[in-house]
Amino acid sequence: MSLTQEMWDSISDIYDSILSHPFLTGLADGSLSHDAFAFYIVQDSLYLKDYAKALAIVAGRAPDAATTRMFAAHAADAIAVEQDMHGELLAELGINPGAVEIARPAPANLAYTSYLLATTLSGSFADGVAAVLPCYWIYWMVGRVLARRGSPDPRYQRWIDSYASEDFASVVSDVLAVTDRLDLSLAERRVAIDHFRTTSRYEWMFWDMGYRQESWPV
Repeated sequence: MSLTQEMWDSISDIYDSILSHPFLTGLADGSLSHDAFAFYIVQDSLYLKDYAKALAIVAGRAPDAATTRMFAAHAADAIAVEQDMHGELLAELGINPGAVEIARPAPANLAYTSYLLATTLSGSFADGVAAVLPCYWIYWMVGRVLARRGSPDPRYQRWIDSYASEDFASVVSDVLAVTDRLDLSLAERRVAIDHFRTTSRYEWMFWDMGYRQESWPV
């Protein structure tokens, strides 16, 4: 069994919970409140800044120049998404995009990014790849499912389309190929799968945070 197949099999329960979460079902049927979506977009903008740092760390530890270039480009693209798509969505929701600059990461957001940065900084290249992979792969899989359902809200549909696109599919496929080329011992493979499962849990927590708009107590 390939490493990526074993990873995906390890999160079947998490992925099922993600697909049935009311944040995502609400995106598809249009019932998600605009306040919840705006809260999520602000938090995601904060998340992507640290995710880009994690990708840059992975790039610096890559074993060859092509993989370094790939992850470095993805780090730059993460910032571009925050500036472009998120900025447009916030403006359409009546929120000044500058609100991101003064926003604080919610507890679940901070926990997720702290885990990503700690793992990529202190772990191996394989550990880092495993930790950043769910944000690629789960978003792509979710985007494909939601694209088949569609959304009556054009803002939600635009978000869905960005992750269901062929361009994003190509990006994810490249990262999956890198993952399957990792030469790991049985113990290292188990550690990588554990990192993958942990950050997959954080993906569920992030959407749950958005739905509940859970931030720090005043």
